[in-house]
Amino acid sequence: MTDTNETSYMDTLDILEIMKMIPHRYPMLLVDKLQDIVVGVSATGIKNVTMNEPQFQGHFPDRPIMPGVMIVEAMAQTAGVLVIKSLGEESQGKHVLFMSIDNARFRKPVTPGDTMHIKVAVKQHRGAVWRFSGIVEVDGNKVSEADFSAMIVD
Repeated sequence: MTDTNETSYMDTLDILEIMKMIPHRYPMLLVDKLQDIVVGVSATGIKNVTMNEPQFQGHFPDRPIMPGVMIVEAMAQTAGVLVIKSLGEESQGKHVLFMSIDNARFRKPVTPGDTMHIKVAVKQHRGAVWRFSGIVEVDGNKVSEADFSAMIVD
């Protein structure tokens, strides 16, 4: 017998499924895949960082480093996909907009060749407002973290 309140688990969402859920496109689409999805609770985004991305032409040519704001944006996009997946049919025609960011920390640089594991967890959900915590890891080491919120709009 299955509990009707049981949390839904999914294996992965690929890039094509992600692109159906959020409006971002290259060069601003910063999540390649979602895995470990627990609907309404948490997910892990995967971003493979490559040298051919446009930000590395100027940040910085002699020592390419992923800009911190783009790491935070990757957290927000991962959370946005989680929200859309969690809302299901209720999400039709809606967008997830970034509202705030708090306690952002950048501990180690992210560079081409790294794979970012973007772990987001829902801290609170009231009406249209969702609050999250996010941690980004590379090779099992925490490189960044932040608390942030988003609002669902038509």
